[in-house]
Amino acid sequence: MGRLHFGDVMPDFSSTRRAVLAHLGALNFTVAVFTEAAYARRSVQLGGIRVDVTPLRENAGDPTAAWVEKELPGAIAHALAGRAPSGPVTVRIDYLTLGPNTGATVHGGSSPDNISGVAIIGGREIPIRATTSYMASPIDQTMIEQSNHDRVSALVHALAYWLPSEI
Repeated sequence: MGRLHFGDVMPDFSSTRRAVLAHLGALNFTVAVFTEAAYARRSVQLGGIRVDVTPLRENAGDPTAAWVEKELPGAIAHALAGRAPSGPVTVRIDYLTLGPNTGATVHGGSSPDNISGVAIIGGREIPIRATTSYMASPIDQTMIEQSNHDRVSALVHALAYWLPSEI
C-alpha cells in the first residue's frame, strides 16, 4: 500500500472561504444597521434626558436648533455619568446667540456666544445659561457654517457640564 502524501489530495477550500466571507459580510451589515438604529433612538431621548428646542427653532431656526437637538442629550448624559438625577431631566433651550464672526473689539478681540433656557429636574425648574468666547480665525471666514457648528457645539458642551452642579 502506498502512502498518501499531502500533495496527492487537494482539499477544496474555495466554497468554504466564500461561505465564511458571506457570513462575515452579513454580520457586519446587521451590526451596522442595528447600531445606527440604536444611535438614532438614543439621540432623541438618552437615558431619560429630553431636549426641547421648539422655542430655539422659532428664534434661531435650523440648522442651529438641529445641532443643539442632536448634541445636547449626549453631552448631558456624559456630564451626568456616575450621578443619578432626582428624576427625569428635561432641558428646554429658548435662545442661542452667536457674536460677530469677525471678533468684537469690546471683548479683547473675542465674540461672546450665549445659550439659555430652562432645565426641569425632578419637577424643579432651573434657569440655565452658558457663555463661551469665540476668537475669529481667517479660515473661519471661508467655512462659516462649520465655524458656526463648532461654536454651537462649544456652547452645548459648556451648558451640559454646568448642569450637574444644579442636581
